[in-house]
Amino acid sequence: MVRISDATLKQKSAETLSFKEKIELVRILDRLQTDVIELGRLNNPKADVLYMKTVSDAVTGSTVSVQADASKESIDLAWSAVERAQKARIQITAPVSLVQMEYICHKKPEAIREAVKEAVTYAKTLCADVEFEAEDATRAEKEFLYDILEAAIQAGASTATVCDTAGNMLADECAAFVKEIMANVPSMKNAVLAVSCSDQIAMADACTIASAIAGAGELKTAIYPDDIASLKNVVTAIQKKGADCGLSSDLRSVELKRLCDQAESMFTNTRSKTSPFENGVRDSEPDRFYTANDDIAAITAVTKKLGYDLTEEDQVRVYDEFKSITEKKEQVSEREIDAIIASAAMQVPQTYTIDSFIINSSNSFASSAHIRLKKNGELLESVALGDGPVDAAFLAIEQIIGIHYELDDFQIRAVTEGREAMGETIVRLRSAGKVYSGRGLSTDIIGSSISAYISALNKITFEEA
Repeated sequence: MVRISDATLKQKSAETLSFKEKIELVRILDRLQTDVIELGRLNNPKADVLYMKTVSDAVTGSTVSVQADASKESIDLAWSAVERAQKARIQITAPVSLVQMEYICHKKPEAIREAVKEAVTYAKTLCADVEFEAEDATRAEKEFLYDILEAAIQAGASTATVCDTAGNMLADECAAFVKEIMANVPSMKNAVLAVSCSDQIAMADACTIASAIAGAGELKTAIYPDDIASLKNVVTAIQKKGADCGLSSDLRSVELKRLCDQAESMFTNTRSKTSPFENGVRDSEPDRFYTANDDIAAITAVTKKLGYDLTEEDQVRVYDEFKSITEKKEQVSEREIDAIIASAAMQVPQTYTIDSFIINSSNSFASSAHIRLKKNGELLESVALGDGPVDAAFLAIEQIIGIHYELDDFQIRAVTEGREAMGETIVRLRSAGKVYSGRGLSTDIIGSSISAYISALNKITFEEA
């Protein structure tokens, strides 16, 4: 039985995904019963810790792994991100080839070995599952590689990973490499050997399977691979030929193709650089409804599900407004709770106000928007072209403020009927991993959209000032 680890979210390509798409990808991997989901390194601590905590809450079966350097500070930060996971792992990484130790870490082999030993020992005091990942292992001096793997396992690592970072091995060479490690690292009998193969010469899948046949117990893959073995190809090979070579996996084969295709679509449907909308405006998920019988804990759980991190004071405001609405109607939808949050929570002074806007839209030429805002009395303006009037308006605002915020959600609905019907817009922006919502109300849907965006922007500006 081999474990399948997915490292898609550690790759460069994952940076193009929105926050919501990363969470959806994690849910897909969890539904597949992937043994380990690797989240990578924390590059932006404030945003990444929140994102990883959200992942930890979303995953029910897989182990959630986060990467750390061989330092106490890095390990503490990694643990704070995944400590809420049902099954958590801290992954300690360090280069083991002479060239990488010298030029990346500027340390001698003995110093790297001691740093890894101390890091694994410390990580083990926080987390039961600790992995040591030896980067560029295939170019390391063999005696040093065996020595550092032995030290890491004796310090508490339950998984030891060797990386063919250079990607210059053929399948039989990779199998021989694994057998040598199993024979020369005595403590390996107390741990699982994992392999991560680069696809530089298009051999990652073959090398990964060969390593498993040779004795590796965990295989590093990606559901959308950049330079690593393909999860779909490796699992399919095990399903088709596993019985012949003594391999099996727990991944759900029935849903494999459908869920892999679903994950791949997230990477291939990239957003237009000329639009503020991440991957367009997609169909909404079915709405859920809440009644007067739901208490403040239930409504607070809804706000967290929607992505908000509200203060206790704002949670009370939202619940009070929810209760007042349930006095007038039996059911309140999640979308209505979203609107309540936008209007009742996180109210702040207006740094930006709308001075004027001119929108030109036609089916024969690109839409344009001329937006004028005031910031603390100073008049700011910009003109932008977009795929539609709302696109153009939001792009003009982005040009004024000089920042692109991830547009987490965009909702429009009518709140009154007739020729002078009022339209309500909810805009949710994400900054540093946190969601901020704004609400706009107008007979002009473009005007309500701009107002909603500015409302959310003012909340970001106030909190990050």
